[in-house]
Amino acid sequence: MNTAHYAHWPVGLPHAITTPETSLYVNLQVSALRYPDKPAVVFYDTVLSYARVHEDVLALAGYLQKECGVKRGDRVLLDMQNSPQFLIAFYAILRADAMVVPVNPMLLTEELAHYVADSGAKVAIASQEIFPRVAPLLRETSLQKVVVAAYADSLLEPTELNVPDFVRAPYAVPAAPGVVPWREALAARHTPGEHLAGPEDLACMPYTSGTTGKPKGCVHTHRTVMFNAMATPTWCGPVVPDNVALAVLPTFHVTGMQSVMNALVYSGGSVVMLPRWDRDVAGQLITRYKVTSWTLIPTMMIDFLSNPRLGEYDISGIKLVAGGGAAMPAAVAQKLLDLTGQQYLEGYGLSETMAASHINPRQRMKQQCLGIPYLNVDSRVVDPITFKEVPQGEVGEIWIHGPQVFKGYWNDPRKTEEAFAELDGKRFFRSGDLGYMDEEGFFFFTDRLKRMINASGFKVWPAEVELAMYQHPAVQECCVIAAKDAYRGETVKAVIVKRAGAAATGEDIIQWAQEKMAAYKVPRVVEFVDTLPKTATGKVLWKVLQDQELAKR
Repeated sequence: MNTAHYAHWPVGLPHAITTPETSLYVNLQVSALRYPDKPAVVFYDTVLSYARVHEDVLALAGYLQKECGVKRGDRVLLDMQNSPQFLIAFYAILRADAMVVPVNPMLLTEELAHYVADSGAKVAIASQEIFPRVAPLLRETSLQKVVVAAYADSLLEPTELNVPDFVRAPYAVPAAPGVVPWREALAARHTPGEHLAGPEDLACMPYTSGTTGKPKGCVHTHRTVMFNAMATPTWCGPVVPDNVALAVLPTFHVTGMQSVMNALVYSGGSVVMLPRWDRDVAGQLITRYKVTSWTLIPTMMIDFLSNPRLGEYDISGIKLVAGGGAAMPAAVAQKLLDLTGQQYLEGYGLSETMAASHINPRQRMKQQCLGIPYLNVDSRVVDPITFKEVPQGEVGEIWIHGPQVFKGYWNDPRKTEEAFAELDGKRFFRSGDLGYMDEEGFFFFTDRLKRMINASGFKVWPAEVELAMYQHPAVQECCVIAAKDAYRGETVKAVIVKRAGAAATGEDIIQWAQEKMAAYKVPRVVEFVDTLPKTATGKVLWKVLQDQELAKR
């Protein structure tokens, strides 16, 4: 294990920390006991205390157990945007001894069907604007009950902030078998049974995807989730209940879930939630609620700093601006530094590591750098063919060993076996990302061993998009690659061989795709070709097409 990075370790912080031997839910329970009247969640101008949130968590957990039949180890789908209901539902599922299956609220019915079938979820919790996509699966799959929430139920105080119509909309889902209004579930005030889940119980299963096939569930226990919920605020520090975080990254995704929501619940801080990005409302909330930390993706900061109304907002209280998933442009990072005195803190992690495995130390931050292996983590750069470590400065695959590493892919022992390898007697997760380590032990990303497109922080897996594209009657062959996009960084491009006689245009195919998949996956660019480059065995040479696209830049 290379320890060059220890020279830049935060002063006074040990190289490893001990995490609690409890379930993740206990973090909320403890914060509610310590700070009952303190704001847990701010939603526009509604402030919910830790005591109020905890009461609702217990009520919903009781309903899940007693009315929905949720048992220890069951999977419960959670499909909604950032809101108090998301946080309450997340912790209620854990309190019911079940496992949270967080899904992207942009997914459509056909995509959701896979998550339900694969996880075997019998119960889902969804917001009402998403429910129409979930409804066709009710009773037609394993899904038997859906608790449906209206965000408006969390708008308890008047506000002049710009609240989107879908947030203001009152509950309007028609009564139907298996459909339970959120308010009704909470009003029942069922008391949950004894909390049985411990560190090794199932806690959360975010889905990711690979180069082939459908998305895969990453199995995380309370222990693996707990580690980063505690380690991230410990690293970024200080861990005090007075921290206030702006939650604009989606909480269904591990970064927003762990680095913001769960980290703040662990420390007793306040989470200021926005269900949809709005640069003016973000500025107003930062000013009004004295936000101290903000985790984001670069496109948000680019938009925020270009706002002509920026001078109206007091952002001087921000003491930490962090993120990952894409490099922050140097000019934008400099403007942020000039305005706030804060250097953008970059980190690196995956769904398989429940957010961070590498973060820059605050006293020695390098830009466009993944950072160093942080608390309890051993990371190596390894030749993906020989499985031997490469010399410092050479490119190889990033391998990770640490307490936040997942247990495996749900119901997929073959993929699980492929994802791990042993080195020096330790079991390492093979990230599939290529990078190198400099002389100071900092890691840098160079390329992807796996195929993946990063569109504004959303990970798009070409194989998944290709499977959907083949459903179009005009598509004979399709290869999906990344194309440059001035705003999103990367966007989705489909290179298509049309069927003989097909008259579909690129716009026709794009419009069709908008009805079949989440918006971030939809190809923004379609190119028609006569043939796709292939190997002698007929496998499409996607790398050739990707390299050709890169050459155009």
